[in-house]
Amino acid sequence: MRNVKAIKVGNCVLDGNHIYIQSMLNVRSDDIKGSVKQAVELEKAGCEIVRAAIPDMEAVKLIPAIKEAVNIPLVADIHFDYRLAIEAAAAGVDKIRINPGNIGGLDRVKAVVDACRARNLPIRIGVNSGSLEKELLAKYGSPTPEALVESALNHAALLERFDFDDIVISIKSSDVNRMLASYRLAAEKCNYPLHLGVTEAGTERMGLIKSAIGIGSLLCDGIGETIRVSLTDEPIKEIAAAKDILKCIGKRKGVTIVSCPTCGRTRIDLIGTAKKVEAALADSTKDITVAVMGCVVNGPGEAREADIGIAGGDGCAVIFKKDGTQRKIKEEEIVSELLAEVEKL
Repeated sequence: MRNVKAIKVGNCVLDGNHIYIQSMLNVRSDDIKGSVKQAVELEKAGCEIVRAAIPDMEAVKLIPAIKEAVNIPLVADIHFDYRLAIEAAAAGVDKIRINPGNIGGLDRVKAVVDACRARNLPIRIGVNSGSLEKELLAKYGSPTPEALVESALNHAALLERFDFDDIVISIKSSDVNRMLASYRLAAEKCNYPLHLGVTEAGTERMGLIKSAIGIGSLLCDGIGETIRVSLTDEPIKEIAAAKDILKCIGKRKGVTIVSCPTCGRTRIDLIGTAKKVEAALADSTKDITVAVMGCVVNGPGEAREADIGIAGGDGCAVIFKKDGTQRKIKEEEIVSELLAEVEKL
């Protein structure tokens, strides 16, 4: 277990005892009403920390509007203009995300640090393959894990020079192997909380695959305090994906669906049935396993660890429970009867 320096982000404590789900607004920053609406939707979906881009002074108005509408911490994403970070801090944001290397000289870094210290706000240092300093690219030849980690720790050292260590670090890459190696190296070299993500992961299909491999592998290693599944899609989908990753590795409770891939023995619409059951139980907080199996071969035998399930027959199915009880039902009753039994658990 990694010994993590505890950092507070609003009402969230990043200390390794809970993995927080994060996402980012993708509504235009000058659309305050739309941004607030999306932030509310993300909170309802299970987002625990939300980030908003603050590209100009006008966008600072987003902060009080969002803070009034949601109860989850808000992170201001700042690039280039250190004054935006200072104004965001004054406006009530819960964390500042910067790259200290692109906001100017030490006096500007100190000004941001002073503003954050005065309000007990942490700073997240964000480094990625596309923002690596020229001297590090020259030293390592490419954005290697060693180069990325050295960049992040150099930025952390800038903040530490001003006696500031309420720091969270992210070291992202669109290359999964590089992302994994970078975070593992960072975990060895510092005890700051780490925000995990595969940046620019792509559209939903590949983005989910890359994120599940990258984020999931690190979490299984005990690395990571916050996560974001980055998708070129609606951010609400990022929350569902993050929840599923956490459920798969036992970090969150919820219904786990076990279903077989079907074969020539299948005599019911198992694919359609499994999708209906999954959709119906998507928001359930019951910590149970539900099996949807095509026939008796993959039924109570292979799914014996399930709390409840169905095994298809010829136009019918058997509902079975972990206690050994079974009963036969018609195919058209499968979804309604299974869900009714789940409710009883």
